Amino acid sequence: MRELIGGASGLGWVAVKAVLLFAVAVIGLRLGERRTLAQLNAYDFAVAVAIGAIIGRGATAVDTSFATSAVALVTLLVAHRAVTFLRCHSRVVRVIDHKPRVLVAHGQLQSHELHRAGLTTSDVNALLRENGVDDLGQVGYLLYEPRGAVTLIGADREPGPLVRDGLAASGFCSAEDPYPSG
Repeated sequence: MRELIGGASGLGWVAVKAVLLFAVAVIGLRLGERRTLAQLNAYDFAVAVAIGAIIGRGATAVDTSFATSAVALVTLLVAHRAVTFLRCHSRVVRVIDHKPRVLVAHGQLQSHELHRAGLTTSDVNALLRENGVDDLGQVGYLLYEPRGAVTLIGADREPGPLVRDGLAASGFCSAEDPYPSG
């Protein structure tokens, strides 16, 4: 029976540590920016996984104190906030975020960009169907955004300033030729 429930005296401390670590995480996430939980990119995801690992280990490990786990949790949240600040105020964004990818341009699949984004033709076809497109000829541009969403511009529309910014950020076009014809 001991193999199933362990020492019953330690179960209460596990519960106390779990509740306290949960409270530290909630307070820390509440004090942070909303983006910590909203639109996950690679570093947000890494922080989310690490938070879960710290809470899990801190609550259940006999040799790990609440204070040790709380310090690790707070340190991680502060580091996340620092990276978020640097991302918004420096060139660090180039290291952290992906560029938009032009998956379709003027009705033509951009095979090199599909490969770089780790997508197949079937993936793109599914994205297009989800957006009500049943023929590649209807697509002016399909941009794969840094967080995995797509922006679809019909073939009958000229790209506006925001889409042109995305095209330029992707390296698909230049300032001299803001929306190339193929």
